[in-house]
Amino acid sequence: MEQKIKHLEFIQSAISRMANNSFLLKGWAVTLTGGLLALTFKETNRHYLLVSLVVLMSFWLLDSYYLSRERKFIALYDTVRIGLEGTDFSMDTGSFGTPWDWAECAFSKTMVLFYGGLFAVHLLVYRFL
Repeated sequence: MEQKIKHLEFIQSAISRMANNSFLLKGWAVTLTGGLLALTFKETNRHYLLVSLVVLMSFWLLDSYYLSRERKFIALYDTVRIGLEGTDFSMDTGSFGTPWDWAECAFSKTMVLFYGGLFAVHLLVYRFL
């Protein structure tokens, strides 16, 4: 039982790292796109808006990747939690999900609300610039 608890702690630490990375990415996305949007208004140059949009899309995809990894580790946690007593301390999440899980995560409700909102701001700036 002690080995199983230790294995679950390892998996939980990986889940926590993925969630922390996602949180940091959201902070950086707001900071960088906000700064680039400010430059767009200051210089009245749409090139900054395009760069800001590329940065936003990059953060959206990277955050989706971390969310998909987090979900795979949660599935591994559940498997280990209800599994047999013996454990090999495997952290392999390859058998959970598909290689395109990040695309599903990109269009999850929370991601669309956050990054879609930032994208909508970009559209409004483009419209009124």
